[in-house]
Amino acid sequence: MIAIDLGSNSLRVLEYDCFTGEPTFTYEKVVKTADGLAKFARINDDAVDRVIAAINVAKEAIDFGSQPIKAVTTEAVRRASNSDTVLAQIKKATEVKFEIISGEEEARLTLLAVQHRLAKLHDASDSFVLIDIGGGSTELIFHYGDETVTKSFPVGIVTIAQTYESLENIVKALPQEMQEMQIFCTQIYTKKAKLNAFVATAGTPTTVAAMKLGLNYETYDASKINGTSLSIEELDFYLKELLAMPFAKREIAVGTGRSDLIAAGILIYKQLYKILGFDSCVVVDDGLREGVALDYCHRS
Repeated sequence: MIAIDLGSNSLRVLEYDCFTGEPTFTYEKVVKTADGLAKFARINDDAVDRVIAAINVAKEAIDFGSQPIKAVTTEAVRRASNSDTVLAQIKKATEVKFEIISGEEEARLTLLAVQHRLAKLHDASDSFVLIDIGGGSTELIFHYGDETVTKSFPVGIVTIAQTYESLENIVKALPQEMQEMQIFCTQIYTKKAKLNAFVATAGTPTTVAAMKLGLNYETYDASKINGTSLSIEELDFYLKELLAMPFAKREIAVGTGRSDLIAAGILIYKQLYKILGFDSCVVVDDGLREGVALDYCHRS
């Protein structure tokens, strides 16, 4: 089957063999779905063209016609005033029909993927908090073994970067922008307890983990990323390293057009360490795309 995740920044495609439980093809492209969303509240035509072009590249690599496709989209399209028109355009051009899923469903599927990966890593943590920092939203997932509490917040790397424009402005704005996350976390910890571990997925954590391992955007290897530990101090170190690079080197390190977004993401990520009360975090590459595939295979 083919699982597709159209996020606020990236399109991620996975061809997955339900019988072997292994991926047979992966593809990811920065499409900047949420470009301009914070200002205009709609998906622009250039973003739609980028999404269509990316899907067509994937269609050239694998057969979309002979296997089931489950395609989902998240916060940018949830928020856009022209979401129905955008999805109709994409379907007409690619024959791929996207489903807009809720933040809660996004969190459920992401958790499914992360639990699957942690089991493969022989990580037996039965209680952990998982964060998924996307382009248009961030999901907080408090997993207590037999109970999971999730909430999606409209704070993402694209929308924050485009709203506040400079890192100095972002630093000043984040405490207020993320206040609801702080309140939610405090409520959960008061009712339940602090969790045993902190886990992160999505582009910002995986990119910082790649920098730590000496990988760049082209040499990125998910199998090496999974299980990498990052301390809060390392976030400061790699942000400074990224900002000190000449622009051309930044593009090689983290991908074309991603450096400003990753810098904003690191600031959001660092604030989450403080909100959640952890000094270190385990990074997992698997996310919504993998969760969509696992969920489909389990139901089939």
